[in-house]
Amino acid sequence: MSGRIPREAQIMKKTLAIVLAASILAACASTGNRVVREDVDGIVNFARIGTTVACAGAITPDSVTDIKDMGFASIINLRRASEEGANIDAEAAAADAAGINFVHLPFGGPNLEHSVADDFLETITGSGTEPAFIHCAGGGRAATMWFIKRVIVDEWDVDRAMEEATALGLNPESRLREYALSYVADKT
Repeated sequence: MSGRIPREAQIMKKTLAIVLAASILAACASTGNRVVREDVDGIVNFARIGTTVACAGAITPDSVTDIKDMGFASIINLRRASEEGANIDAEAAAADAAGINFVHLPFGGPNLEHSVADDFLETITGSGTEPAFIHCAGGGRAATMWFIKRVIVDEWDVDRAMEEATALGLNPESRLREYALSYVADKT
């Protein structure tokens, strides 16, 4: 032999390289979508998915600068102004001072309106919105909206999106889960 690698060995080597590269990419992609919980001063139930989104509960206006410093482009607040501890005006002013986009989409109470989810989808897919920091009082409504986005926009299957939303803070036994499932059923 003249030191040449037989054709079958070349094909096998290329095939193994492709399989290895695909495995590495898949591992990196799955790690990037893992929900990570962190303790952050002034933020209740902070849960992040890579650099794409964070869902959380109540925040203080003082935490807005920290949210901006974490690299988020926008804050989407789902709290109703009538909720105890919700200080929408102070949070909006803090966001303005920090130079971060602030969107208030009140969601909750006895009537869960589909129009709020419609507005959320329009907001989250808008230019300059992601990475987004989405919050409510405890994190469940934020995770509900992210679930809807995953199914409607990202075309994830319901089970995969629900697993992620549960890790973000959606209670699988809550009426929010039923609302989210009803919404995606109506829209798909």
